[in-house]
Amino acid sequence: MPAVQENVTKEIVIERLKTVNGPDFTGNIVDLGMVSEIFIADAKVFFSITVPAARAQEMEPLRAAAERVVKAIPGVAGAVVALTAERKGGGMEAPVPQRPAPRPTPAAPAAAPRPAPHAPASHSQGKRGVPGIGAIIAVASGKGGVGKSTTAVNIALGLAANGLRVGVLDADIYGPSMPRLLNIHGRPQTVDGKVLKPMENYGLKVMSMGFLVDEETPMIWRGPMVMSALTQMLREVEWGPLDVLVVDMPPGTGDAQLTMAQQVPLAGAVIVSTPQDLALIDARKGLNMFRKVDVPVLGIVENMSYFLAPDTGKRYDIFGHGGARREAERLGVTFLGEVPLEMGIRESSDAGSPVVVSKPDSAEAKIYRDIASNVWGRVNEERGAADAAVPSIVFE
Repeated sequence: MPAVQENVTKEIVIERLKTVNGPDFTGNIVDLGMVSEIFIADAKVFFSITVPAARAQEMEPLRAAAERVVKAIPGVAGAVVALTAERKGGGMEAPVPQRPAPRPTPAAPAAAPRPAPHAPASHSQGKRGVPGIGAIIAVASGKGGVGKSTTAVNIALGLAANGLRVGVLDADIYGPSMPRLLNIHGRPQTVDGKVLKPMENYGLKVMSMGFLVDEETPMIWRGPMVMSALTQMLREVEWGPLDVLVVDMPPGTGDAQLTMAQQVPLAGAVIVSTPQDLALIDARKGLNMFRKVDVPVLGIVENMSYFLAPDTGKRYDIFGHGGARREAERLGVTFLGEVPLEMGIRESSDAGSPVVVSKPDSAEAKIYRDIASNVWGRVNEERGAADAAVPSIVFE
C-alpha cells in the first residue's frame, strides 16, 4: 500500500479535477482558478473550491463531482472537499449590539462582570424544567456536514473529564448518530413500565431515537410526531442527577429546532461552524434563531480549523482560517476554540471511541476539554447575569 500511496500526487489530482466542469459549463474548475492548494496525507486528499457566495446552494453538485473523481483515483483512501467563498460584506444580518465577548481559557482569570443580556429573566419563561438536570446545553449548526455531532460528543466527554455528571440527548430524529459515536447497542429498559432508563457508556447517560428504531428504518414523520418523540426522550427518561445535559440538535433551523429552543429550558447554545464563509452564513442563521427565542449563545466553535501535516508538523489552512473567530467578534459572542482537521478525530468517533476517551493525553483531547471548560464557564456567566437581573425584595 505505501508504494501505491507514493503514486498519488498533486499533479494526478489536478488532472482529474480538470474533468469537472465549472459553473455554467464554462471551462473546468482548475483552469478557472477555483481549486485551492491541494494537500495529500495518508492517501487522503484535502482541498476546497471557491464559488460565488450568492450561488452556494446550486454548487453542491459541483463539490460532489470533484470529490467523486478524486476518490476514484487508484490509491486514494478518501477525500475532504469543501466549498468556500470570499466574503464581500458584513454578512447576512447586521450585528446585534451586545456586550464585548471575552475569550476565556481554562487557565485565564475570571472575566470581569458583564452587563446582563437582553431579557435575561425570560430564558426559562413558559419552559418547564427537567427534574434532576442542572443545565441543558444545545450544540447546533446552521447546516449539516460541519462535524456537529462529533463536536457535541467530545464536548460532553470533555465536561465529564472535567468532573461533571453529564448526559447526552440525541435530538436528531432523522439521523441519530450517538449509538455509533458512543458504541452503544440494544434497547433501553423501563423503570416502571413508563419511564425509560438511559443507556450508558464512557460515563455518559445517553438517549437517542437510534436505540428505539432500527438503523435501516426510514423516519417519515411530520413536525408534531417529531416533537412528541423529543419530549418523551427528554421528560420520560430517568436521567437522574446530572450537572448538564448536552443536546445534539438536528442541523439547520427548521420547525423542530425552533420548537425545541422554544420549549426546552436551555441554559445556552453552542454553534459549530467550519472556517469557510459559506458555513458561517448558515451558522449566523442558527445563532439568530436562538437569539429570537431568548436562548443565550454560549459561543462558536470552529471545526476543521486547520490541518497539521503528520510528517512535518506544518500547518495548512486548507479551508481558510479564523472565519469563525472573526464572526464571533463581529456578532459579539464568545469564540470557544478551534478544532483541527484531524482524520483521527473522525475515525475514532466513527469507531465508537471518541478521541477524548480513546486518546485522553493527545493534543486533540486537550482541545476538547478546554472547549468544554469554556462552555461551562459561559453557562455560569449566563446564570450569574440572569440572577443579577432579578430584583430582590428587601423588608425593612
